[in-house]
Amino acid sequence: MNGGDGGEVTAATPAGPPPPLEWKFSQVFGERTAGEEVQEVDIISAIEFDKSGDHLATGDRGGRVVLFERTDTKEHGGSRRDLERMDYPVARHPEFRYKTEFQSHEPEFDYLKSLEIEEKINKIRWCQTANGALFLLSTNDKTIKFWKVQEKKVKKIADMNIDASKGIGNGSASSSSITSSPKPYIANGGNPDRSYNSLSSDVSFPPGGISSLRLPVVVTSNETNLVARCRRVYAHAHDYHINSISNNSDGETFISADDLRINLWNLEISNQSFNIVDVKPANMEDLTEVITSAEFHPTHCNMLAYSSSKGSIRLIDLRQSALCDSHSKLFEEQEAPGSRSFFTEIIASISDIKFAKDGRYILSRDYMTLKLWDINMDSGPVATFQVHEYLRPKLCDLYENDSIFDKFECCLSGDGQRVATGSYSNLFRVFGCGAGSTEATTLEASKNPMRRQVQTPSRPSRSLSSSITRVVRRGSESPGVDANGNSFDFTTKLLHLAWHPTENSIACAAANSLYMYYA
Repeated sequence: MNGGDGGEVTAATPAGPPPPLEWKFSQVFGERTAGEEVQEVDIISAIEFDKSGDHLATGDRGGRVVLFERTDTKEHGGSRRDLERMDYPVARHPEFRYKTEFQSHEPEFDYLKSLEIEEKINKIRWCQTANGALFLLSTNDKTIKFWKVQEKKVKKIADMNIDASKGIGNGSASSSSITSSPKPYIANGGNPDRSYNSLSSDVSFPPGGISSLRLPVVVTSNETNLVARCRRVYAHAHDYHINSISNNSDGETFISADDLRINLWNLEISNQSFNIVDVKPANMEDLTEVITSAEFHPTHCNMLAYSSSKGSIRLIDLRQSALCDSHSKLFEEQEAPGSRSFFTEIIASISDIKFAKDGRYILSRDYMTLKLWDINMDSGPVATFQVHEYLRPKLCDLYENDSIFDKFECCLSGDGQRVATGSYSNLFRVFGCGAGSTEATTLEASKNPMRRQVQTPSRPSRSLSSSITRVVRRGSESPGVDANGNSFDFTTKLLHLAWHPTENSIACAAANSLYMYYA
């Protein structure tokens, strides 16, 4: 394109993949001291940002929900959106503070089935805010609750109608006014031994009134308290453990999924739900797969996806039929010939799925990999990220100690350029998924997240394939090392994490500690 007389001809160069992010520690809540024993009830079991990213909620195994509020945008004046409109350079990192907590679920006992129901929070989902109040859904294995968190002004008495010049005796003023008259004043000569109802209409004040009656004159409401109130309880709709809840973009409905069924609820109606997916066979001996995760499409209110223990994802359209047993699209990867083993189905089970913000892609996590699927292409994933390939020689040990059944979550960045998931030894991994990107970063949930990285400043960062090759080679020498030559620990695992909806910021849970990082 010619820029005019004497101007230079400039050609647009194609933009390459974004450079790898440099992650930095931001905050930690509930940090453990060395050797401190963690209580089972304090272990975090769910993390979720709201749509604005200004609030963060965590749930734990003790049934508590803890809310955090972003503070750095408030302290610098104006909302973040106002600053963005002014092209203001936001150089500070996100800072959150503790806001409030409440007991969402209590341990229960199902007497009909002789079954204990844990109070552990399985999932939290934020709903649309209204009138300055926060709304969210939380669920344990059986019961979903709809919470409203609102600031309430606390009224305090600042002044009473007491004359300071007149002293008050040893007894209270109210008691002195009562004892001064041995008999109650009763109109029309009523009998004081009559019933309460008749007495209440007949009692009158003494002549001149009660002079020592103290009344508040000035009431102030300076302090505000956060009050969490359970608005609705959605119960008795699932025979099996609830593994997912997801809000619809219409703001009125949500789904809940267990092993065999998905139910559709209206937020305003707690005593009725519609069963939209039922994979339960007539004979339970014929059961071959179960539902593991379900999520609504972020913009199309008629579409949702659910994953299964066989490694498949089904996209369904609520407009097709009332019972969506037939899917509109099926996403599954074909097995390589001769690759089947005893562990094939176990490690293929999908533990979590997430839609990208624009709804074009679905991210899935199975035990070994992260996969990115294009909803317009069901022939196979558009990208596969190896997370636990170095554990393949240890699958027998993982099966013996039940670690192979661990359910790791996954998340995507708001711009869709990166994905993240957790691993053992409190590690989590961030991969670039843009065209041509080879970004693959391993971080540790600690105050020094990059300390597990091998420092090779003279060489470019290793690609994902070379990293795996190195792990496999080291496996025979030292079977207890991870991708960077560090010993891995199956007892410490980072299962839950969430990506800020608009910024490169990640919150992740390591036992009872909430770590936050930014780039």
